[in-house]
Amino acid sequence: MANLIAAPELAAFSHRTAVLGAREALKEAREAQNGKPSADRILERAAEIAERSSQSAYGPAINCTGTILNTGLGRARLAKAAVEAIANSAGSHTVLELDLETGRRGNRQTGLENLLCELTGAEAAFVVNNNAAAVMITINTLACGMEVLLSRGQSVEIGGSFRMPDVIRGAGGNLVDVGCTNRTRASDYASAVTEDTAAILRCHPSNFTITGFVEEPAISELAEVAAEHELALIDDVGSGCLMDTAAYGLPHEPTLADSLQGGAHLVTASGDKLLGGPQAGIILGKREIVERVRKNPVARAVRIDKQTAAGLEATLKLYADGREGEIPTIAYLSRSDNEVRALGNKLSKKLAEQKVEASVEIATCEIGAGSLPGVSLPSYRLAITTDYPDGFARSLRMFRPAVVGYIGRGKVCLDMRTVDVDELPAIEKAIAAAVRG
Repeated sequence: MANLIAAPELAAFSHRTAVLGAREALKEAREAQNGKPSADRILERAAEIAERSSQSAYGPAINCTGTILNTGLGRARLAKAAVEAIANSAGSHTVLELDLETGRRGNRQTGLENLLCELTGAEAAFVVNNNAAAVMITINTLACGMEVLLSRGQSVEIGGSFRMPDVIRGAGGNLVDVGCTNRTRASDYASAVTEDTAAILRCHPSNFTITGFVEEPAISELAEVAAEHELALIDDVGSGCLMDTAAYGLPHEPTLADSLQGGAHLVTASGDKLLGGPQAGIILGKREIVERVRKNPVARAVRIDKQTAAGLEATLKLYADGREGEIPTIAYLSRSDNEVRALGNKLSKKLAEQKVEASVEIATCEIGAGSLPGVSLPSYRLAITTDYPDGFARSLRMFRPAVVGYIGRGKVCLDMRTVDVDELPAIEKAIAAAVRG
């Protein structure tokens, strides 16, 4: 092993990384089923492992998956303004909790709260580290040890196998299912109210659709039930939408303002879905209720850091200034078919020069991340013909930056809707490397 570590091929790596590469390569050699590999192959394999180990586990990727908000790729791609704000806050001390006028400790959320209230009409706002945390702290504040009414049709499983009933119970609430899977009425909520009921929770079924014989009450109808029985009305709208998606030819996705205007006392949403910002859980609503949430001791455990605050503030300012088109998520939603097709054609011509067999095909692109379920956008994909699609796709993923596509009809497919023009050279290089094997 010492000779292996001392080889020139491993000299460029740190001692720890070289040892890791050598150890794993030797282990593979011992366990090989088809005879012991040669010394040269072991060394080559050790260098491959060391190279992979030296790279960040959170390296950059080019999203060609056909899903705009791909959870595996970190959901929303941030606007340049947000990236710069995060970099500035990370690379220096910031006035995160300092009142510059008095020199005393301030509130890290003042700027965010002002922007969120301006954009949604909320009386108050509070931000935590993700939307599951927003729901949990809200339930824990308003209904700990008490009943929470939830429609059976909204008893959803969210990412990572976490289920809304478990989130409610984890927050200390007692779940009460109302209505049926496909049809729930306002009267079902009213009939389920007892002296132990504290809240009604509406959970937007953001990652699936139920069609056919279905019915769900509007938020305004639930507001009437909540007012009659003096209950808190919590609306988990999930996607954090701030704009009218119908403007992009899509079905209307409930916005944060829609929910507040409909009578919800508290609204919760994600920052890294349709809003297009960093991961965060946004809580909006009545000032008195938001203040109660803010004072919950759990708030300390789920608070945002300075990078999240800076990135979210920069994203919200783009909306406030009418520059939301600079947010990649919004830009990808609004791209014309001609622009998407042109990207595919440009890359296809480059590949033709390398004798790579590829064609531009009509495709569809999903929104993803539990936003606008069942809705797709027209798109175009580059389809690469190869005898080994699985290996070819793996080679693209192992490239840096990783190029992540999918396999369709035996071809390696790269959807162009979420590709920026300055990423085309990297994709071209990744494909050339995959061709070489």
